[in-house]
Amino acid sequence: MKDKEDFLKQMENLKVPEMDPGEHPEMVKMAIMNAERSAALGVWLIVVPCYFLLCVFMYYFFHIHTGWFGAMFKLMESLEKTPGIDFLGPIILVVLPVICIIINALAITHVQVQKPGPQQSKVREFRITIKIKIWNILLILLSLAVVCTFIAYVMTENISIKN
Repeated sequence: MKDKEDFLKQMENLKVPEMDPGEHPEMVKMAIMNAERSAALGVWLIVVPCYFLLCVFMYYFFHIHTGWFGAMFKLMESLEKTPGIDFLGPIILVVLPVICIIINALAITHVQVQKPGPQQSKVREFRITIKIKIWNILLILLSLAVVCTFIAYVMTENISIKN
């Protein structure tokens, strides 16, 4: 019983540390978006443009004109020729990967503005840190490759039409 009484006495005599609420959230880093959710959404945003690129590759290089490859290629051709929905092709092939880049970049980027405090120098700091999340980085790189491929295609198509 004596140990229990000593323990209770010690606990009653403990001094609680004082904390200044202004200094506490000094290093709290909040993500702008959830990395796992943005990776899952990014996969869905990049699937259709990647599948279209695969179909075009199979259509032109392996001359597979039947099945899913030919159907996807003909679907995108018909979207381009239909007057009311001709804008869907560029949205699917360029805007969706750009959205994928944006949401995945927001998910791995942390921004912090640190105001000068009494213990710090009088200089304000602005920090940008990037978390290394493999799936988000791979989706950003894949989306960049898709966007660059379509931009290169549009540029070469316009050059060949002018000449």
